[in-house]
Amino acid sequence: MQQYETVIILTPLLSDEVAKETIAKFSNFLTENGAEIIHNDNWGLKKLAYPIEKKSTGFYHLIEFKAPGEIISKLELQYKRDERIMRFLTIALDKHAIAYNEKKRSGAFNKKPKTEEAK
Repeated sequence: MQQYETVIILTPLLSDEVAKETIAKFSNFLTENGAEIIHNDNWGLKKLAYPIEKKSTGFYHLIEFKAPGEIISKLELQYKRDERIMRFLTIALDKHAIAYNEKKRSGAFNKKPKTEEAK
């Protein structure tokens, strides 16, 4: 099984509950089709770089998962059919990206470097 991550942008017109239901719908779709969800990360409401469908903000959400390759086309078809999804991007992760994501989740990048004291 290959490891993937997908980022989706939901329309900002949704309430928090509906946005959570939408994310749960796609998480359930993945698990029902044999995928193993590794990490869910809600980035919240963010400003878009350019307007999409006359909207300047959107709810961002990242899902990292392991799945067989044939599930990706089914997942993206579900994204296209859902009116609450404005944009999506699914990528296959290589070994370097997987290692980076593991370090990021463990908090390795949140540590402040030691600085020398001024003499």
